[in-house]
Amino acid sequence: MGFRRHGPFQAGDQVQLTDPKNKRHTVTLKEDGVFHTHKGGIPHSELIGQPEGSVVRSSGGTQYLAFRHLLSDYTLSMPRGAAVIYPKDSAQIVGMADIFPGARVVEAGVGSGALTCFLLRAVGSEGSVTSYERREDFAEVATKNVEKFYGGPMDQWRLVVGDFVDALDESDVDRIILDMLAPWECVDAASKALTPGGVICCYVATTTQLSRTVETLRDHGSFTEPHAWETLVRDWHVEGLAVRPDHRMVGHTGFLVTARRMADGVTPPPRRRRPAKGVQGEESTATTA
Repeated sequence: MGFRRHGPFQAGDQVQLTDPKNKRHTVTLKEDGVFHTHKGGIPHSELIGQPEGSVVRSSGGTQYLAFRHLLSDYTLSMPRGAAVIYPKDSAQIVGMADIFPGARVVEAGVGSGALTCFLLRAVGSEGSVTSYERREDFAEVATKNVEKFYGGPMDQWRLVVGDFVDALDESDVDRIILDMLAPWECVDAASKALTPGGVICCYVATTTQLSRTVETLRDHGSFTEPHAWETLVRDWHVEGLAVRPDHRMVGHTGFLVTARRMADGVTPPPRRRRPAKGVQGEESTATTA
C-alpha cells in the first residue's frame, strides 16, 4: 500500500508548506480542513486540486510554497521515540551497504523508523525488511511513522519486538544493519544469518563503540576487513558572486562500519599494514638491543 507521489493534491495527501523564512509545516489535507498559523489560516480546499509547486497565501498575506514532502524532510520532522538516523547517514547506508531492489534486509534497533522508511523504498516491492526492536514503545512510534509516510501497512515489512540475538529467525539475509549501543554483541548472530557476500553495516555514535565494533569484526574471522567512516555535510551560500560556506553544518552524527561475509569455512588473508612510526621505533630499539 502506498500514497501518491505526483499529480494534483488530493484529500489525504501530506503536503509541506514552506514560508519565506524557510520554516516548514506538514499538513494532511482534509476537505474541510484549515491550516492555522499566527500568519493567518489557509483552507485546505485552496490546495486540493492544485499541482505541486503551487503558491498559496494565508489570510494574513504570507505566501507558502506547497510540495509533497521529501523522505529526508519527513524523517527529520517525524515524532520520535528514539533519536533518528539523519538522512545523510541513511543515504550512506543505502548506498555504501548496497541496498538493492529485491534484497532481504534485517535491521536491529528500529528507533523511530527513519532508516526503515529508506530501507523499504530501496528494497522495493520484491524485497523485504525485518526490524528488531527491544522496546515496545519505540516499536509503536516507528510503526506509526512508517505507516503515515507510506499511507498504510507495508506488506514487505515485519517488525519484531524482542532482542536481535534471541529473536533472529532468518537465514540467507543479504544485508544486516545494526543501530544499537553494543553492535559487537550481535556480530556472531549476524554472521550466521548473512549469506556469503552479504554486508553487515553498523551505526555507532562514539569512538569507543567504533573501535570495539571494528575489532570484533576483525577477530570474528568471517568478515572482510571492516571499512569505517563518517560523513559531514556543509551547505553553501550562493548569491551572485557572494559564494561561501554556511557558518553552520551537519557535522558528526555517527560512524558507519561495513564488512562483507566470507564464504563458510574461509577466513580473510592476514592484513598487511605498515606499522605506525612509534611501533617501528620500538621494534628497531628491541632489535638493536
